Amino acid sequence: MTTRIHGDLVATDHGAAVGVVHGNVNLHPPPPRPAPPIPRQLPAAPGLFTGRTAELARLDRALTPAPQGQGATALVSAIGGAGGIGKTWLALAWAYRHLERFPDGQLFVDLHGFSPTGEPVQPAVAVRGFLDALGVEANRIPTDLDAQAALYRSLVAGRRMLIVLDNAATSDQVAPLLPGSPSCTVLITGRHRLASLIDRHDAHHLPLDVLSPEEACSLLAARLGADRVAAEPEAVDELIGLCGGHPLALSITARTAGPRSGVALAEAAAELRDLGLEALDHDTDPAASLPTVLSWSLRYLTDTQRTVFALLGIAPGPDTTPPATAALTGLPDRLARRTLGGLENASLLERRPGGRYAMHDLIRRYASDTAHTALPEEVREAALVRVGDFHLHTAHAAARLLYPHRALVRPEPPAPGVRPHLLPDTAAAVAWLDAEHATLLATQRAAVTLGHHHTVWHLAWNLTTFHQRRGHRHDAVTTWQAALEAADHLPDPATHSRTHRLLGLACARLGLHEQATTHLEQALDLAVRHHNPTDQAHTHQALALAWEQRGDDRQALEHAHHALDRYRSLDQPVAEAVALNTVGWFAARLGRFDTAREHCQAALTLHRHHHNPGGEAAALDSLGYIAHHTGDHHQALDHYHHTLTLRRTLGNAYQVAETLDSMGHPHAALGRYEQARTVWREALQLYRDQGRDADAERVQHQLDDLDHT
Repeated sequence: MTTRIHGDLVATDHGAAVGVVHGNVNLHPPPPRPAPPIPRQLPAAPGLFTGRTAELARLDRALTPAPQGQGATALVSAIGGAGGIGKTWLALAWAYRHLERFPDGQLFVDLHGFSPTGEPVQPAVAVRGFLDALGVEANRIPTDLDAQAALYRSLVAGRRMLIVLDNAATSDQVAPLLPGSPSCTVLITGRHRLASLIDRHDAHHLPLDVLSPEEACSLLAARLGADRVAAEPEAVDELIGLCGGHPLALSITARTAGPRSGVALAEAAAELRDLGLEALDHDTDPAASLPTVLSWSLRYLTDTQRTVFALLGIAPGPDTTPPATAALTGLPDRLARRTLGGLENASLLERRPGGRYAMHDLIRRYASDTAHTALPEEVREAALVRVGDFHLHTAHAAARLLYPHRALVRPEPPAPGVRPHLLPDTAAAVAWLDAEHATLLATQRAAVTLGHHHTVWHLAWNLTTFHQRRGHRHDAVTTWQAALEAADHLPDPATHSRTHRLLGLACARLGLHEQATTHLEQALDLAVRHHNPTDQAHTHQALALAWEQRGDDRQALEHAHHALDRYRSLDQPVAEAVALNTVGWFAARLGRFDTAREHCQAALTLHRHHHNPGGEAAALDSLGYIAHHTGDHHQALDHYHHTLTLRRTLGNAYQVAETLDSMGHPHAALGRYEQARTVWREALQLYRDQGRDADAERVQHQLDDLDHT
């Protein structure tokens, strides 16, 4: 409708007068609305930010807008990680590097999900703060949260803005603060993995780990000065190791050492080594205390999760698995698995390949402190007994699969409710022992501390075959030294003889010849005094191998004959086959090839009859040596190839190296220099991996000679 003015009459375009105007009429357009404010709420940029190159690149990829028309919602990335790991600093560092992408402003809120207040910011409070920052008058703000969130989304729609939601506790706390416009970018930080944001809003999860050694060194250099750090490289390496690359721990350490410029960093490292987490505490500033910061992560855990967290702090080994956790805690398997998942979600555990879970060293120390302050001693000890029994009985099952012909020495029944891990075959047994080796050694050490002598001894017994096949010579000596002390507390008199024998054998393989001879002679003396012919035979067999290590093949052959005579009288065909091969081997070493071949062939027949692939491989290896030294190099290679196949199948890396070493000689004798070079290079690497320096040096000389040839 159009309005016209005729003199003093105001009329419509229909001609009807609607009023009388007295005086002049001036018409003005409404005043323009003020431009909406551009919020700049980001806290100051981190001043000493170092490293995190890979993480910044991942944020770049995750938060790069899609081509026109392909993006329908805001880009969201959630940075997760443990307390003090540097999540907020990473978010701010990325934001300040990309401010030009957000000309319409940046919103920031600390949601206090994990903070001293203990009260997370409610979504209504956060949304109201955003509306205030966007210039909405108080009388225009709805009272209902959903309406407030809708108004907030309307105001940021189409605007190129960054929204940083720091220190979030739950997805419910975050969801109302997410914009709907593809022009916006959202960065979230928090200790929990916000699963529903990933599922519903396509959020990119970025787990943040500790700093690399190079990044940690850069952080210390930035805070302490490059010259001071360069002057004490060993102390710096120790500080980084003690802090485990944890950014807050490194920052606290630098803050403590910084003012004391006249004090060597080695002193700071010694203090941290001696005091542990106590050195990273602060009496008056919670945010500057690593134990306090870590304690905030426990706020949202259930009682079960808190107990499991504490027990994992004292569990032996560098990591754990769901079956081991079930034994440790006494929980059903399914609940143990779910609890581990909950602790992973809270950034207190890291899941690694193979279904394993590990804690950062500092978090583990905090968990251990929690166990000792929050759990009764009887609860802690019962947990360690259960997990010790779990590992012992699974190791026993693995040992039976690796060497079923070995004498069966059963451990005591496990604690009630403990079920060993199921191992269907030899391959599974080797894989489990490889994965759990560090944990099994730690379990024995824990058993020593607790005075659980039975566990100490039986772990050494059940790891013997594995240690031999994998070439863990130092570990074999260490475990049997612990078992020797435990044997004094065990009732079976045969235990002492067995322990001295196996410790002596381990010493012989490590080149500790005097200790080997001493222990083996003690073992033989005990076996004779206790009228134990089986242990006498075993000890003569071990003495034969020990004298071989000392380079005395005649003494070795004498003990091998003693072992063979006793095994024959005991009607132990597999042990007899082992001794037959041992006699044949030393006869060959002494040039008595006909005798050697006869004994080794008899050993091969017995081993095959009793389905003992390890013994079969040993007999074939001896026959290969005999064939090569009698000029039949093709036959030697045929024997060695069969030996190698069997030993690889058994996972016997220790003897695989020896077979490869032996194979090179008939190859070279036949002029097959490339084949000789190939097997010797592999043998050289295995010898080096196993710490067999003398063997490695000898093979290197063989390779050098081959190059000259």
